[in-house]
Amino acid sequence: MTDDVKGTKSAPPRLRGVTYAHAGEGYFEKRQLQRSAGFWGLWGIGVAAVISGDFSGWNLGIGEAGWGGLLIATVAIVAMYFGMLFSIGEMSAAMPHTGGAYSFARASMGPWGGFITGLAETIEYVFTTGVIVLFSAGYANAATDELFGLDLSDHMWLWWLVLYTAFVALNASGAEISFKFAIAVAVISIGILVLFAVLAIANGAVDFGQLDNIAPEGGNGTFMPFGWEGVLYALPFAMWFFLGIEELPLAAEEAHDPAKDIPRAGIIGMITLVGCAALVFFLNPAVTGASELGGSDEPLLDGFRAFMSDDWAAVLSIFALIGLLASLQGIMFAYGRNMYSLSRAGYYPKFLSVTGTRKTPYVALVAGAAFGFVVLVVVDYLAKNTDTIGEKANAIVLNVAVWGAVLAYILQMVAFVLLRRKFPNAERPYRSPAGVAGAAVAGLIAAITFVGLFYNDDARTAILGIAVLYVIALGGFAIFGRHYLVLSPEEEYAMSGGLHRDPSVEHYGGVELEAELPPEDFTP
Repeated sequence: MTDDVKGTKSAPPRLRGVTYAHAGEGYFEKRQLQRSAGFWGLWGIGVAAVISGDFSGWNLGIGEAGWGGLLIATVAIVAMYFGMLFSIGEMSAAMPHTGGAYSFARASMGPWGGFITGLAETIEYVFTTGVIVLFSAGYANAATDELFGLDLSDHMWLWWLVLYTAFVALNASGAEISFKFAIAVAVISIGILVLFAVLAIANGAVDFGQLDNIAPEGGNGTFMPFGWEGVLYALPFAMWFFLGIEELPLAAEEAHDPAKDIPRAGIIGMITLVGCAALVFFLNPAVTGASELGGSDEPLLDGFRAFMSDDWAAVLSIFALIGLLASLQGIMFAYGRNMYSLSRAGYYPKFLSVTGTRKTPYVALVAGAAFGFVVLVVVDYLAKNTDTIGEKANAIVLNVAVWGAVLAYILQMVAFVLLRRKFPNAERPYRSPAGVAGAAVAGLIAAITFVGLFYNDDARTAILGIAVLYVIALGGFAIFGRHYLVLSPEEEYAMSGGLHRDPSVEHYGGVELEAELPPEDFTP
């Protein structure tokens, strides 16, 4: 047990197979965050985290399902995200602390539910950051090659190292800087997408006849050239338009008014993203052709190249890179706060939640970046030296990120339904207009997506690999981690039945809480 975590004077408290240690003097003081975000800061961090999906990644779904099949998949995914955001908005307003998905599941399903859900979200955000680094490096290398003759194709790890280092430094420099940066790059990124649409139309480059230029298979039509099976495989890529917008509850302890602004920023951010997705979804393949776009690592840049000279396209690719960098900053923010909250509660090693003088979880940021960098190096090596992975490295990392995301989504929707029943009297400043039905629909679509990942041969190997690591982590928690949990804000909310709601208002420390616990739930 560390110096700043201690047990009670007798034995540490136990609850359903886990053991808690009361936080020692100075424990939470070393793990403070700073309130820096209003509505626009939250909108910016949410949109910024996702906007790269309009620049790369989504188009791989065309290769799986054709344009029409991806359209059907995208409509389903939009319904899923709205249902989920309504539900998450209600839970985040009720629980204005940093835990996010882990916190919701902890309150509804106990410590094991919290850990399983929080770990899935860690996988989602760490691997999503890796995907964005891959795509960002590709855009950056294309631009420097065409403008300056600097081609690092054989040494892409240098780009990855530069990107990880720069954005860990940005996110560690302070929450206020992070939120301001997010607003700026979100607005610029939206402007770039609008510019692409305007130039494509002005240059007469849009031909909607190219949307279905993929040759159908197995008696299917050109709208859905690979049938309903293709739609199933396309669901993860349709998610790339929106994956990450659900991170906003992780900013709860850094928001000025989380109960009001997080639900509102999530819904308005989602509406913004639907508009951006529509621009690229209808216009980008209409400019380049669906079949040509289905395997591209730089779909928007390919769109610019279709009606502009290479030099101008290279210049615009630098601006397109801003969209990817926006998401790199936003998603890195998310994994830092996710790991911070799980570490503060003792599920992860406690040193990961130390924040330092700038009130940012810099240790968690560095740890997540180091792990992501190693993953990219390993995947790159396998891609160059094995036939199994080959040219599918980007899709493999993307599918792992989606696997973590949909698992976390399913568990959060279960948590929403359970919390409505278990904590009926808990304060809920915002209530989902879709209620339990919205959560059920969102959870069902997420479950179908989850199953679809295992049916896709290209994704199965990667998913099984990360599932093994997932099981190893669960084993580590069972053997060691569950014995050293801390009564953090997320834990005390759950253990008090929602009575300890806001860590900025109520006292936290565990001693008073221990006396309030029902005897059947708590044994000394």
